[in-house]
Amino acid sequence: MLKDRQDACGHEFLDYYEKREGYEIVERDDGYLDISYGPAEYFKDPSHWQESVLKALTFARGRVLDIGCGAGRHSLFLQQQGHDVLAIDNSPLAIKVCQLRGVRKTQVLPITKLSKQLGIFNTIIMMGNNLALFGSIKRAKWLLKRFSNITSDNGLIIGQILDPYQTDKPEHLEYQNLNRSRNRMPGQVRIRIRYKNFITPYFDYLFLSREELTHLLEDSGWFIKQHIDGLNGTYTVILEKVQKVAA
Repeated sequence: MLKDRQDACGHEFLDYYEKREGYEIVERDDGYLDISYGPAEYFKDPSHWQESVLKALTFARGRVLDIGCGAGRHSLFLQQQGHDVLAIDNSPLAIKVCQLRGVRKTQVLPITKLSKQLGIFNTIIMMGNNLALFGSIKRAKWLLKRFSNITSDNGLIIGQILDPYQTDKPEHLEYQNLNRSRNRMPGQVRIRIRYKNFITPYFDYLFLSREELTHLLEDSGWFIKQHIDGLNGTYTVILEKVQKVAA
């Protein structure tokens, strides 16, 4: 029952799928509240997606792992393109919605539980700003090593993220300064999602500038193959696995 009460995202997705209604409140750990685009964003037809997103997904190849799949929009798109897609999310109801919408392969699984038991993937996608699921610099480096273990030699990561410095809002600039005082990355935000009487636990998102991401990738086994600018401070990167040189 407790886990169900914490599945705010899943409940909003299911309500939108069944009744075309719902909303999403984002609460930051400094008390800041914001109403997001809401669940409708997760159900948009590809014809309404950012051009940068469509361009980025053309790089997908082979078997695909969709991390933080939400309501399954990107999984469905790539599945229709002929890819073998596994959609994962830590929200049981999000996975239920994916199944109802026709995503063939799904699993309730948090990003920290990825293993070779899932098989080897050619492409990992982290869209919808999900590259921020890295959470922190330390966890990002740990996850990138784990991604290397479950991807092919020419593996790709296609990820979307927000540049936190593309803002002039005082409440966001103040939060970045608060983070600096706490020895956290300026773009590391701790948030939770609220919907009706459902509330997720707090979790960290790590928003990075392109320069910060490039620095993070040093000695990670991955490099930026292509950078695609998006709207409202977002950008998408195609990360490619560093090829091992034969001895």
